[in-house]
Amino acid sequence: MASSLAPARRVAQRWRERFAQSHPHEEQRSLFGEILDWMFSPMVLLWPLSVLLILPLARTLADAPFDRALYERTEGLVRQVQQMAPRGSLTPPRSTAPQLLPGMVSATDEGLVLQVIAPSGQLLAGVADFPSPGLYDFPEPERIKLRTVTYRGTDMRVGYAFVDDGRHEDGATTLVQVAEPLDDRNLLTNEIIKGVIFPQLLILPVSVLLVWFGLWRGLAPIRALQQRLRERAPDDLSPVDRRGTPEDIAPLIDAFNELLQRMHLNLESQRRFIASAAHQMKTPLAGMRTQSELALRESDPQELHERLQQISLGSQRATHLISQLLALARTESPQQLGPRSPIDLVGLARETLMPWIDTALQRSIDLGLEAAPGPVLISGHAVLLRELINNLVDNALRYCPPGSTVTLKVQESGDTVELVVEDNGPGVPPGERERVFERFYRVLGHEADGSGLGLAIVKEIVDQHDATVSLEQTQPGSGACFRIRFQAF
Repeated sequence: MASSLAPARRVAQRWRERFAQSHPHEEQRSLFGEILDWMFSPMVLLWPLSVLLILPLARTLADAPFDRALYERTEGLVRQVQQMAPRGSLTPPRSTAPQLLPGMVSATDEGLVLQVIAPSGQLLAGVADFPSPGLYDFPEPERIKLRTVTYRGTDMRVGYAFVDDGRHEDGATTLVQVAEPLDDRNLLTNEIIKGVIFPQLLILPVSVLLVWFGLWRGLAPIRALQQRLRERAPDDLSPVDRRGTPEDIAPLIDAFNELLQRMHLNLESQRRFIASAAHQMKTPLAGMRTQSELALRESDPQELHERLQQISLGSQRATHLISQLLALARTESPQQLGPRSPIDLVGLARETLMPWIDTALQRSIDLGLEAAPGPVLISGHAVLLRELINNLVDNALRYCPPGSTVTLKVQESGDTVELVVEDNGPGVPPGERERVFERFYRVLGHEADGSGLGLAIVKEIVDQHDATVSLEQTQPGSGACFRIRFQAF
């Protein structure tokens, strides 16, 4: 099958090369070329198949009139044998030369070969060396049959029958055979094939040209759409107009418009993020610049030391803000981290919590972990989950006053795993619990330093892991509980 498709593929390849030469700006594997492949390849493959089917059909058509004439000749000879047998005119020849029955055509006319064999096996007329019917071709009196044999190097068509002359009580029959060469049949067969094949040779190129032209015209709306897209400005993200486009590509245009809409929203989000980040960076940078200018004018060592301390704090805030911005950018591109893998959330929480113990002790906050003794598995990215825990713990330690308690819990319930960070700090007012996950949003009335990005990073990581996050209150009027639900591995 592969070898029979090879010519079709070569023809399709040549068509693609010609199309590429006439369209230098198009891709080689264009839609036009693909459709041509699937249309021309079957045509090129079906043409030789049609030739193979025409050969036996032409032979059948050519044999039909000749077989009918041969049948009539054989039938005439059979009737003559039946008429001559009762009169005793049917006797063996006295010589070995071919004999003819009276009234029959000459054996040389039209290349006919005759043979009449008596029931005893004696030659009554015609040639003696003509092949007899097969061993299992049992006599069927009065029925004329046809077969093909080779006689003296020539293929011949034979009409034969077994004749019961009524003189033999045992039902013995006389064999009658009439044969003619196949030359005239072959000539007629060739003429029929030529009459069918030659018009196909003319129709096939015309069909190819018509298909090519029709396909080229049919793809004109796609080319027009392509030109419209090329003429659009780089910053034009408005929807593509569907008017004048085929119905078949309307879903493609709709999907493209949805992509443009998502790109527009993404760009708008990035613009707002950059503007907010620039505004947030101005505060620590402006403070450090002011403190440095004041420090340059100070001569008192004590005042100079205080100015330098303010510069150090400002640099720490700027460093923290930049780190948060980088972490947020990393959470927005999780594909760079590769596929998810099974992660022991208990072990990860314990490992992540250890560096925060010194900070909790410095602020007089009781920091603890409550988890099952065994592993609790979820599917995720360890880097992002570690960042999530760090931001939740950092948020709790920043906003809780000294003497507070912060507890990190990992608990499993059925096919759900919960990561909980709760404290007994000031809490968040009900009206602001949804907004705390927005970028650069900070609850008013709190003096703790922060960038307003920690919980936004948490929300982004939760979404990347197909999880949910909620902010609850641990006790009336105070306390905060961040509850994140993962799907168990």
